[in-house]
Amino acid sequence: MEIRTTVNGKVHKVDVPANWSLADFLKQKLGLIGVKLGCEAGECGSCTVLVNGEPINSCLMLALEADGKEIETIEGMSKNGELHPLQDAFVKYSAIQCGFCTPGMILSAKALLDKNPSPTEDEIRAALEGNICRCTGYVKPMEAIMSVVKRKRS
Repeated sequence: MEIRTTVNGKVHKVDVPANWSLADFLKQKLGLIGVKLGCEAGECGSCTVLVNGEPINSCLMLALEADGKEIETIEGMSKNGELHPLQDAFVKYSAIQCGFCTPGMILSAKALLDKNPSPTEDEIRAALEGNICRCTGYVKPMEAIMSVVKRKRS
């Protein structure tokens, strides 16, 4: 079936199998390797992407449901060779260990900051609840996100 969707600012009009998830489409058709497949049951958040600005587990959404929607993946966050402030902060604060959860965590944080540029630590924790990380213990990602929040407040 044919879908037309905007991914990272670029319009794509492609045929996809009816049973493909959004994650399958992004990885297999578009080659976006930043979409990680962990549990494939919507529990870990590794496959999180933004759909019309909302964090979505792309393993649970059919590609057909993306028709007419705007998708943003981790690959679409950097502009003109510059990392997005959240990506930069994750690097600077060593918030990346194995890296498997990182794209989903950053996109979840971006969705929050796009709606609320000055969230509390509790609001950040709530936004990250759907992202499981076995390496960092969440301390470094929280520090990284808070550094972006503090920079925006200044």
